[in-house]
Amino acid sequence: QVQLAESGGGLVQTGTSLRLSCSATLASGHTFNDYNGGWFRQAPGKERESVALINWSGDVTYYADVVKGRFTVSKDNAKNTIYLQMNNLKPEDTAVYYCAARRYGGWTLNEGAYDYWGQGTQVTVSS
Repeated sequence: QVQLAESGGGLVQTGTSLRLSCSATLASGHTFNDYNGGWFRQAPGKERESVALINWSGDVTYYADVVKGRFTVSKDNAKNTIYLQMNNLKPEDTAVYYCAARRYGGWTLNEGAYDYWGQGTQVTVSS
């Protein structure tokens, strides 16, 4: 089993930055090097969408078009943590941000392929 815990959300103004962290607690014998994952978000009244994803080694990433050039996903296997650096935040980035992970297979846009999810952290960007 893997437990994921997000942190770093909050209320910020347009144009500012936040860094989200997703800390993983792994089952005995597991290594975070085996895990792929990333970030999804769900705004009020909308479906959950993928934001930024990363493979096990951190060298293959995906970004939704709406965040390209503003958000950066990274992975620190020594700290069992996935990060999302969000710059130049906009009101439309307001959502609950969820961290997800799956073992092996690279990242995927298919939410159902992720075995582990965090509880979510709220990001609110005021105009």
